[in-house]
Amino acid sequence: MTKTDRPDVQGLAQEPEDLARLFNERANAGDVEGLVALYEPDAVVAAGAVVATGHAEIRRFYTDLLSRRSDFPSVETLPALRNGSIAMTFARLPNGNLSVETVRRQENGGWLWVIDQLKIKPLAPAKEG
Repeated sequence: MTKTDRPDVQGLAQEPEDLARLFNERANAGDVEGLVALYEPDAVVAAGAVVATGHAEIRRFYTDLLSRRSDFPSVETLPALRNGSIAMTFARLPNGNLSVETVRRQENGGWLWVIDQLKIKPLAPAKEG
């Protein structure tokens, strides 16, 4: 299946609030490419001390994260704060942490993340032994 065959990738998120649900579905499915597709090409993801900029770095980040973590709990999606084609999205994690992201409406009408302050704590790298 190619990206254009995927029903939710063509337009991605129809509303900014859809991104949290799509993230959860794709992360739990181990779909790295699906996660990368939620971001603009030059997007920035910050997770603790890790900062990934652009699709290549975001892909490496999620490849590593998904290789060591398989359970991503559902989040409470809060209403987005919008200003034209830009919005801030908010998701409350089960532990109470609040994830905050900046999204932009795309030419195709869908929404993609531009800046993502991911509140999933990255796991320590696996020790070689």
